Parts: sequence; C-alpha cells; structure tokens
Amino acid sequence: MNKSPHKILVVDDDADIVRLIAMRLQAAGYRVETAASAEQALALDAAGKFQLVITDLRMDGMDGLAFFDTLHRSDPGLPVIILTAHGSIPDAVEATRRGVFGFLTKPFDSKELLKQVSAALRLAQPANGDGSDDWRSEFISRSPAVETMLQQARLAAASDASVLIRGESGTGKEVLANAIHRASPRHDRPFVAINCGAMPEPLLESELFGHAKGAFTGAARDHKGLFQAANGGTLLLDEIGDMPLALQIKLLRVLQEHSVRPVGATTSVPVDVRILAATHRDLAEEMKTGRFREDLYYRINVVGVEIPPLADRREDIPLLAGHFLAAICRKYDKSINGFAPEALELLIAAPWPGNVRQLQNVVEQTVVLCTMSLIPASLVQKALRDDVGGILPFELARHNFERDYLSRLLQATNGNVAQAARLAQRNRTEFYKLLERHQLSPSLFKQHD
Repeated sequence: MNKSPHKILVVDDDADIVRLIAMRLQAAGYRVETAASAEQALALDAAGKFQLVITDLRMDGMDGLAFFDTLHRSDPGLPVIILTAHGSIPDAVEATRRGVFGFLTKPFDSKELLKQVSAALRLAQPANGDGSDDWRSEFISRSPAVETMLQQARLAAASDASVLIRGESGTGKEVLANAIHRASPRHDRPFVAINCGAMPEPLLESELFGHAKGAFTGAARDHKGLFQAANGGTLLLDEIGDMPLALQIKLLRVLQEHSVRPVGATTSVPVDVRILAATHRDLAEEMKTGRFREDLYYRINVVGVEIPPLADRREDIPLLAGHFLAAICRKYDKSINGFAPEALELLIAAPWPGNVRQLQNVVEQTVVLCTMSLIPASLVQKALRDDVGGILPFELARHNFERDYLSRLLQATNGNVAQAARLAQRNRTEFYKLLERHQLSPSLFKQHD
C-alpha cells in the first residue's frame, strides 16, 4: 500500500489504545506519531506539523478539550477527533460547539474511525496543495503570530507575485524566502539568494546581471549572473534596502523587461525569475529621504509579509533552543540532555536584539563549554553577556548578582548556612530556597584539612 502524505498525531495516556489506533491507521497507509499526554503532544506538534489529531478526552494533566483549545489558538484549521470511554451527549455537544471535527466512544469501531479520518483529511486538504507541510519544516514555532505569517506566505507562494519580506536582522528572512520557494510552482527549479548590502556596487552588478569577457580588468571569460542562474526559479534579493540607487534603476529595468544585459554585453538575455526581496529597513522612510526608488518599491512589494521578532514570540524560545541544542550536539558529538530550569528561564527572559540567529549563537557557545548533562544557568549568563557587549537586562543582572553574593557568603562562612543566613539577614528556610534556586551546595564551600 502506498504511504499517505498525511501525518496523524494520536494522543492517549492508555498505551494499549494508542498502539491499537496507530496499527489501524498505519495499516491504512497513514503516517502516525503518538504521545502519552497533551503536553507531549503540543511539543510534537510544534516540531512537526500534523494534518489530523486524534486525542482522548480524559487524560491526566491537560484534558482533551483544553488540548484542542490550545491547538486551535495556533492552527484554527487543524481537524481534531476526540475519543473517550466516557462518551455522553453533553460531552459531544460541548466538543462540537468548540469546533471539534469528530467524536467517537470507546471501544471504537475501526471502520467508523477510518471513515472519520478520511473525511477530516479531505476537509483539511488545501485547494492548491498536497497537504504536506514540508515546505515550512525549517520554521520551529507554536506562535499564533508566526502561524498567521506562514499562512500568508503559503497563499503568496501559490502565485508568481513579487513578495517583500520585512523583519529585524536575524529573524529568518532567507529561511522564509526558501520556504515560499518550496511551496511555489517553481519548487523544482533553482532558488538563488544574494545579500545586496554585502558587496561593493561594481561587484554586485556583475553578480546580479553577469558580465561579458573583457568587460573590465580581470574579466577573462563570460560570466552568467544570478538572474540567469535562477532562470525558471526564484531569486532572493536580501537586504534590498542597501542596494545603491544606480543599481536600483538597472534592477527595475530587468523586472519590467524580463531580460538582463550583462555588463559589457551588447545584447540582452530573456529571463523568467520570480523575485523575493527582504529588508530590515523601513523602505517607506527610505523613499521619503530619496534612498530608495518608489517605482521599484511598488514593483517588489506586490505582497508584503512581516516576520515577528523573537521577543514577540517567547513561547517559541524553548522549542528553538531545544532544536538548536540537538543539532549542535550532533555537530560536536556531545551528549547533553537539555537546559537546567534556571537556564531556560534566562533564555526566555532575555531581550534577543539579534533574534533567532543570536539564540543559535548563544546555544552553540553553551554547548561548546558545557561539561555536564544539563546546561547550567551560569553558561547561559556568560553567553548572553558576551553576546550583548557586557550589558545584561535587569532580571539577568539580578540573578547574576544573587548567585555571586551567595557564593561569597558561603566562602566567607566556610559553608555554614546558619551563619551565612544571619549575615544576609534572612531566615534559614528562605536562605536554603535561595541556594536551591541557584544550585549552590554548601558542602562545596566547606574547607577540609
């Protein structure tokens, strides 16, 4: 039997039920992942999108309806079938009122289950796609703002319109551009990217449009530019707001005429290229000051998509940190299980002016320096301090001060907690809680003969 492209998540704290449902679905050709709790299921859904969720209603921790509500805040179109041994008319009415697709009671009938699965997947099937979310696999997110942005990107991808991607440095503009290309009808053709602000004007012109042999000193042969390299596919003009005005005029001509003339050539070459542009600048402001051409702006900004900064999607920080941790551990062949709770709190609270790229750098530094199974808060503090030039946000600075202060107290008192608590003018119970929060063991400060 051919494997279905649809991926289904089955959630139940009864291992036997999960195994039985998974067997039925796999026998029907579906791809299946399982979770023993709603909390585990949310982590799986954030890491890899599903086309359908089947969940038990009564579970320890978050129940099925609360799980459904959480899922639908980030993905309103995701169909959910609820399964329960406690089926009743009020439960079914409430589930249906909230938008649950289907409601089955245990013991379930396999034919009825497969019938509902098939109907749910037909309902969720995009009009212009195969239902696969592989195009967006590089976006690790559970943020509603990112979900909305990706839905806009998917709609834009179906057309051939130019797209302007706006976002702060480090938010992943090139990643989104690549995702749009993969979701587009041009997905089997080249995707080519160039940073318009990373090279001088003569070199950028040659890279974009190509040059003829002898066009300038050192041009020993004809060179096809990136427009020709991307022919039939997609060209990303990253940081287009940094493009010199003279080149903006030449770029506009290429976009109007659908042909490119290499530097030093006497004839033009036709090109068929879909243009994506990206910038961290406010191009409307750049137009007012005369640094960006208005006619080019309207040519590249047929559809606008904006990536939210990491500080506006803090719910994604644990997911992204875990994703980077796994990848970087493979890179350095290290075995680290995760972040200590205090370390994760520091990551979530940090300001992230450098966005996702900065988070990746911080995680890499902590992995390189870590010698334990969990990354401690101290390594995260060091990486953040190194990354922002020595200026810490208030909460991080206070956390850092507390740890240093407690360490000095324990050193001064030879690890005597009662004496240290008196010096700090805190009761012993509160002092122990402070030590526990900062993972400080008094025994480590005791000096032995």
